[in-house]
Formats: sequence, C-alpha cells, structure tokens
Amino acid sequence: MTKFALVGASGYVVNLVAYEVARKGFDVHYLLAAVIAFCFAVTNNFLWNRHWTFKATDGHAGFQAARFFVVSVFALAFNLVVLKLLVQVGVGEFPAQAIAIICATPLNFVGNKLWSFRADRVDDTAKAG
Repeated sequence: MTKFALVGASGYVVNLVAYEVARKGFDVHYLLAAVIAFCFAVTNNFLWNRHWTFKATDGHAGFQAARFFVVSVFALAFNLVVLKLLVQVGVGEFPAQAIAIICATPLNFVGNKLWSFRADRVDDTAKAG
C-alpha cells in the first residue's frame, strides 16, 4: 500500500500540473483539462505500478496496460462527476480537481490490486504471452 501511495502521490502531482497547464496555459475547459491530465498521470502511474509497486513484469505488459486503463477510466469517470459537482457548488476548479483525484484513488487501488496486477492473473498472462 505504501508504494501505491507514493506512486499515487507522483501521479497526483503530474495530474495537477498537467491540469493547470492545460487549463491556464492553453485555456482549456476544466473538464477537458482533467481528461488531458488523466492521460499524463495514467501513463506515469502504470509504469511505476507495474515495475515498482506490484513488480508485475512477468506478465504481458499489453494485457496489464489494458486492464489498468479500464480501471483508470472508471476512476476518471468518477473523478469527473465529483469535479463537476464540486465546481457547481462553488469550489474552485483547481481545489475541486485535487479533491476529486483523492476521492477516486480508492477505486484505482482496489481495481488495480484485484484485477490489473493480481499475482495469479500475471501468471496467466505470462503463459499467454
């Protein structure tokens, strides 16, 4: 859990920096900025989680990436709902994104632990690859 939290923290920073660059630097709508930021953060998080957190390098990277992406998209959808609701009730766009990411993090952890990088699943994909 500690490694996942550290990777998550790095993804959190990547996400918020990309979010602000898209939103303020390129004048992108806050919801689209959240999707753009997601693309950067999901790449960061997959690489670190695969190689460091779960040490799942024996499995097929393509299968793991697909599962990780599916889990992450569900978490992104949840993030976008929370983000929109927070902005609608008057929370600023940047703090709303920071809060929405935190709210979506447990979904990411459970989904990736139980599905994307599960040890027996990694063994199955290694046999298939």
